[in-house]
Amino acid sequence: MSLAVLRSRALAGMEAPQVSVEIHLANGLPAFNIVGLADTEVKESRERVRAAILNAGFDMPHHRITVNLAPADLPKESGRFDLPIAIGILAASGQIPTPPLSLYEFAGELSLTGELRPIRGALAMTFAMQRARGQRHAFILPRANADEAALVPDAAIYPAATLLEVCNHFRAADDTLRLTRHRASLASIGATYPDFAEVKGQQRAKRALEVAAAGAHSLLLVGPPGAGKTMLASRFAGILPPMTDDEALEAAAVQSLTGGFSTQCWKRRPFRSPHHTASAVALVGGGSVPRPGEISLAHCGVLFLDELPEFDRRVLEVLREPLESGRVTVSRAARQSDFPARFQLIAAMNPCPCGFLGLPAARCRCTPEAVARYQNRISGPLLDRIDMQIEVGPVSAEMLLTGAEGEPSGTIALRVEAALERQMVRQQKTNRHLTPREIDRYCQPERAGQELLHKAMLQFHWSARAYHRVLRVARTIADLADTAAIAEKHVAEAIQFRRALHHG
Repeated sequence: MSLAVLRSRALAGMEAPQVSVEIHLANGLPAFNIVGLADTEVKESRERVRAAILNAGFDMPHHRITVNLAPADLPKESGRFDLPIAIGILAASGQIPTPPLSLYEFAGELSLTGELRPIRGALAMTFAMQRARGQRHAFILPRANADEAALVPDAAIYPAATLLEVCNHFRAADDTLRLTRHRASLASIGATYPDFAEVKGQQRAKRALEVAAAGAHSLLLVGPPGAGKTMLASRFAGILPPMTDDEALEAAAVQSLTGGFSTQCWKRRPFRSPHHTASAVALVGGGSVPRPGEISLAHCGVLFLDELPEFDRRVLEVLREPLESGRVTVSRAARQSDFPARFQLIAAMNPCPCGFLGLPAARCRCTPEAVARYQNRISGPLLDRIDMQIEVGPVSAEMLLTGAEGEPSGTIALRVEAALERQMVRQQKTNRHLTPREIDRYCQPERAGQELLHKAMLQFHWSARAYHRVLRVARTIADLADTAAIAEKHVAEAIQFRRALHHG
C-alpha cells in the first residue's frame, strides 16, 4: 500500500486539535516533502525520521514521499510529529501492518538513533483525545511523558522508548513484544510546603495571609528589607486548601505546555516568583507560537511579585484584566490562544527607595517627592484591584532570640478550609468572586459597620471597586469567626487591611 493515514495532535493554547498525518509514496525521483503549514521544527523532521528509520533496522523507501498534515490552515510546530511520520512511512511501504493504526494516536520526537524524546503538552493532548466525541483511541507517546498523560482518567496510554518498540507492537506475533498500557501511580506523592511555625512574630501579617487564603483575596505586603515579607509569602500556599483532582489536572495541563510538569508536583499548588526584569510576554504569555506566561503557570496557585515597584509599569498593567477575569487571551495575527489564569496575587515592596521609611533605628534620607514617585510606580487602577494592603514591620531582636515558634500551617489551614466550606454552602463560590448583586445580598454589614465603612470611604476617597473589596474581605473575616452577620469589628479589621499606601 502506498498510502497511510495516522492521527496526532497539534497545540493551540490549551487546545489540542486533531491532526491527520497522511503519507503518500509515489514513483519518481526520491524526495521527501512535508506540507500543511509546518514550521521549521516540523520540516527538519525529514532528517530525523530518515536516520531513525535506518538505525531501527528498516529500509527508507526510494520513492517520492509526500507528508500532509491536515487541516492545512492549522499551524504545526515542534517535533511531536516525528513518530507518526516515521510510522506512516513504514506502513505505506508495507514494512508494518496498516489496519491497527486507526485505533491509535501518536506523538513523539525522534533522535537519530530512533529513541523517543519527551514532548510538550502531552497532558493537554491526552485531555483532548478523551474529550473527542465518539473517538476513544489509545495514545502511543514517549516513555518520559507517560506519567503525566496517564493522569487523565480512563486514558489508554502506551509508552515506548524507541521507534523499534512501536513497530514491534504492530508486527509482533505474540504479546511479549507488545507495548504495555501505563497506569498513573501517584498515591504516595503528597504536597509539602514551608511551615508558618518557622516565622517568629509578625502576627498581623500572618492574620492577613489567613484572611487572604480564606477568601481567595490578593494581598500587598509593604515593609522594610529583612522584615520577612518573602518568608511569609513563600509559606502562603501551605495554608490553602488541598487541590481537587480537577484543579490539579488543570494546573498540570498548563505546566505541561512548557514541558515543566513533574509528577513530584502533583497536587502541589504552584508558587511562581518571576524576577522584576520579566517582560509582559513572560508574565502573561505570548510569542509567535503562544505559550503560557507566569500568571497561567500559577493557575490554582500563588503568583508572588517581590519588589513590586521595580517591575516595569507597563508590565504590571497587563495584570489588571486577568486579576478580574481569571483568564488571559493572547492574540496574534495568525492565531488566538486562551489560557487559564486563576491565581492568588501576593506582592511585596519597600515603603520607599531606600526601604527604611518609618523605622526609628535607621535614617531614611528619601525626600517626600522620592517616596511619592516610588509608590506611584504602581498605578492606582492596579492598586485598586489588590484586595488587601498591609504594613509589615521589622521583628525585634528579643522576638528572634527568645520568641516561641509560631502557629503551624496545618492549624491555620484548618480554619481556612472551614471558612471556605461556609462560602461554598452559602454562595457556591469564594468571596473574592462575588458579583455586585451578590455583595448586596451576602456582604451587608450591621448598621454600625455600615456607618464606619461610610466614614472610611469618605476619608480615604475609595472607589466603588475598593468599597466592594472591603466588603468582600469583611465577609471573609466574619466567615473565619463563623458568624452569619458582618459586625462592626469585622468591617474595622477589613479597613485596616487596606491602608498601607496613601493613594490606595
